[in-house]
Amino acid sequence: MRNRALLEVIALDAQDAVAAQAGGADRLELVTDMAADGLTPPLKTFAAIRAAVDIPLRVMLRSTDGFAAGDVDALVRDAQALRGEGAEEFVLGFLDGTGEPDMEAVRALVSALPGCRWTFHRAIDRAASRDALRKELAGLPGLDTYLTAGSALGVDDGLPVLVAEAARRGEPGYEPRILVGGGLRLSHVPVLRDAGIDAVHIGGASRPLGWAGPVSAEAVAGWRAVLDA
Repeated sequence: MRNRALLEVIALDAQDAVAAQAGGADRLELVTDMAADGLTPPLKTFAAIRAAVDIPLRVMLRSTDGFAAGDVDALVRDAQALRGEGAEEFVLGFLDGTGEPDMEAVRALVSALPGCRWTFHRAIDRAASRDALRKELAGLPGLDTYLTAGSALGVDDGLPVLVAEAARRGEPGYEPRILVGGGLRLSHVPVLRDAGIDAVHIGGASRPLGWAGPVSAEAVAGWRAVLDA
């Protein structure tokens, strides 16, 4: 039984990471280029953040905007380089042109990350069938989390889906933790917690000045307080 709700914050650099940890973040998602919705960060960025904080880091594996895998061999090389630098947790997720999970790309990366835990990100919100995707990915080693808003339109639209999926916890394909992010607001948290969802992910909500500004420890602490209430 988990006692503390997990708060994951997007960090672009070490300054973000330090502020997020100070505000009460439990884990960071590391990305670069939010104009492309978050791509794999440079090795030097990962190394700087790892040296600056002592909370878990999940590193994005994504080379292009959208949910196509692109150059899988290059992604595998990135994954191996990050592993060599000490990365142990990752974020990935790819769809083919019909909205089905790109299992070839996913398996190629998972094979390059033995022993690592990973999140399948919001590609699930664009899938042709969320249920079919979950069942196809079930059993892949290391998959312990789905980052999802319940809808491509965000949590406002996807809240009923999130609550329904939480009620299926333990069924085949529904064992991984639900990590809610994408248009998430503080007002959503009580509904999510009542449904048994105990993990949230914030990006812009941690940055009062928008993506051009840094993470605010005070903003993160506000989310921590609501989660702990």
